[in-house]
Amino acid sequence: MITFKVEGDYIPMIQLLKATNLVETGGEAQIVVAEGEVKYNGEVDYRKRLKVKKGDLVEFRGTKIKVI
Repeated sequence: MITFKVEGDYIPMIQLLKATNLVETGGEAQIVVAEGEVKYNGEVDYRKRLKVKKGDLVEFRGTKIKVI
């Protein structure tokens, strides 16, 4: 599990995937979100601009990201 400390109130989903090095580019992040490969708090979520906040759990290809 990756623990990610968010600066401010939130981080957009595509930026979180890039910041944790799970994808290489923003374009790749948009594709994997649009294809339903990302879970947000246990549910598949297709929103690219989703605001991920402290306490949220994101899962991508078996890797979990806990946002603190």
